[in-house]
Amino acid sequence: MIPMIVTLAVVAVLVATLVSVYNRLVRGRNSVDNAWAQIDVQLKRRHDLVPNLVETVKGYAAHERATLESVVAARSRAIGAQGPAEQAAAENMLSGALKSLFAVAEAYPALKASGNFAELQQELATTENRIAYSRQYYNDAVLTYNNAIQTVPANIVAGMTGFTPREYFRAPGEERGPVQVRF
Repeated sequence: MIPMIVTLAVVAVLVATLVSVYNRLVRGRNSVDNAWAQIDVQLKRRHDLVPNLVETVKGYAAHERATLESVVAARSRAIGAQGPAEQAAAENMLSGALKSLFAVAEAYPALKASGNFAELQQELATTENRIAYSRQYYNDAVLTYNNAIQTVPANIVAGMTGFTPREYFRAPGEERGPVQVRF
């Protein structure tokens, strides 16, 4: 009778441990998904601001057609991107196109003085800060989740139940290098 009670107690502890570990992994996976959704919200906000910015610049610098078209094309690629790696690459292309757009704006004093342009530029800067924070939050959630599924005993439960590592949102190689300052 006692060996049976001990066996049942050991089985109950194992089952409780497995359930607890599984639930922790689910919470981690959901945290990563939530963090990605927050990035998505901020990127949508950015994508919504770009057409307004392009229209404002177009009103002052209509002959800068190539720059405006590159911004619109980069925005389209960014909207269609899937997953952290593809999204990061597309967003970086959009950032480069926006830098070109702002460089064009420097040549047009009336555009720079426009209240609408200044407001859009400020909204975009605020959104960029939110995106940076969301990316950091996402990467922190991925780190916590990936650590959870790769440590004992959770790695056993993760392997049995299909939990796989998630991908970080990384800056491309040229943004990770040292900053070059030229005078």
